Amino acid sequence: MHSFVNICYIISATLFILSLYFLSSPKTSRIGNYCGMAGMFLAVFTTLFLPQVHNVLLILLAIAIGAGVGYFIAKKVQMTQMPQLVAGFHSLVGLAAVFIAAAALWMPDAFNIKEDGQIKISSLIEMGLGVVIGAITFTGSIVAFLKLNGNMKSKFSLFKDPKKSAKYIAIASAVLLLAFVIFGSKFLFVILTLLAFFVGFVLIAPVGGADMPVVVSMLNSYSGWAASGIGFTLGNSLLIITGALVGASGAILSYIMCKAMNRSIIKVIFSGFETQVATDDSSAAKEERPVKQGSAEDAAYMMKASSKIIIVPGYGMAVAGAQHAVAEMTHLLEKSGIEVKFAIHPVAGRMPGHMNVLLAEANIDYEKVFELEEINGEFKSADIVFVIGANDVTNPAAKTDKASPIYGMPILDVANAKTVFFVKRSMNAGYAGVENELFYNDNTLMIFGDAKKVVEEIVKNLA
Repeated sequence: MHSFVNICYIISATLFILSLYFLSSPKTSRIGNYCGMAGMFLAVFTTLFLPQVHNVLLILLAIAIGAGVGYFIAKKVQMTQMPQLVAGFHSLVGLAAVFIAAAALWMPDAFNIKEDGQIKISSLIEMGLGVVIGAITFTGSIVAFLKLNGNMKSKFSLFKDPKKSAKYIAIASAVLLLAFVIFGSKFLFVILTLLAFFVGFVLIAPVGGADMPVVVSMLNSYSGWAASGIGFTLGNSLLIITGALVGASGAILSYIMCKAMNRSIIKVIFSGFETQVATDDSSAAKEERPVKQGSAEDAAYMMKASSKIIIVPGYGMAVAGAQHAVAEMTHLLEKSGIEVKFAIHPVAGRMPGHMNVLLAEANIDYEKVFELEEINGEFKSADIVFVIGANDVTNPAAKTDKASPIYGMPILDVANAKTVFFVKRSMNAGYAGVENELFYNDNTLMIFGDAKKVVEEIVKNLA
C-alpha cells in the first residue's frame, strides 16, 4: 500500500508540474487545466486509501458539498469577476492552514506529533509558521476581494508613523512566534493567530489599485506556502510539493510583474508601512486643458479607411463586459481586409492574465494577442490604436515626468500611432492617481461613455 501511494503521489506531482508548464502559454492552457484536474483527482483518490484516514464517507460528503458549492459559483460568476473569485479561493486555503494548525495543537495524538509526551519542537515551528502565513493569506485575500469588488477604498493607511508601527508589529510577531515554539501554549497560539490576521489586513489595505495584480499574485504565493506548511503538519509529501510549486510560481510571477512596472516587490507588499508623503492636491487649481473628442461614428469611419489597427484592452473593458462586442468589431474589420492585433500590458486588469482570459472567453484568436515586448515597436506603423479603459499602462508620463509616481514603468507606446481613440467614461485619473498625458496629445480622440455601448455603436456603423 505504501508503494502504491508513493507511485500515485509521484504521478500527481508530475501532472501538477506539467500543468504549470502548459499554463505558461494560452495555446496550451486547456491542456494545463486538464493536467491539473487529473493530478488533483488522483491525489484526493489516493489520500483516501491512507491508513490514517478514517470516516471516508464523511470526507466524501464534505467533498460533494464543496464540489457543489464550487460548481454553483463557477456557473454564476462572470468572467469580469475572476479576480474576486481568485482572491476568495486564496482566502480559503489560508483559513484551512489556520484550522489544521489549530487541530494539530489541540489534538496532537491524532497527528502523531508527540515525543516523550510533548509536541515536537519541529512540529511547533511548522504550526507557528503555518498559522502565521495562513492567517495573513486569509485576511489579506478578504481585503483584496473587497477592494477588487469595489466594497473598500483603493488605498489608505492605519498609522500616523507607518515605519515605526511596522517595527513594533514585526517585533511582536517574532516574539510571539518564538514564545509559542518554546512553550507550546494554546493561549499564545490564539494571540499569534489574531496578530497574523491583523497583519494580513494592514499589509493589503493600503495597496493601491494599480498594484493589485501583484498583490493577487503574491497572495497566490502565500496560499501555496500555507498549503506546504499544512503538508508538513500532516506529514503529506504531495501537499508539501504542491504547495511549494504554487508558492514558488506565484512569487516568480509577482517578481516578473513588478519588473514590468519598474516597481520593487518589497515596496508593493509593504506599501502600508511606508511613510506617507503629503502631496499638494492642486488639481482644482490646474488649468483645464482642452481635449479632442470623437464619436463611435468617427471611429468606425476612420477604421474603415485603415489598414492596421491595434486594440489595447484594460480594466474599463472588463468592467463594461465589452469583450464580446470587441470580438464582433474585430471580425467585421478583418472581413474588410484590415489587420487587427491586440496589445496586452503585463499588469492590465486586476489579476495576472486578466485581459487574456477575457479575450479568450470572447473567442479571439491567441495569435492576435501580443505582450508589451512583442508589439511595442509596431505602434509606429499602426493607423489606429483603439484603447479601451487602459489608463496608467498607456501614460507617456512614465517616460517623460521624473516626478510622476509611475516614472520608469514600461508602457505601451500607443502615442506613436497615427491616431489614438481612447474610450473612457470620464477624464478621471487611473488607479495610480496620475493624469494621463495621452489624453491631450494632438493625435488622440477621446470617446466618452460605457465601453460596451461605444463598441456596439461602432459595430453598427461598420456593418
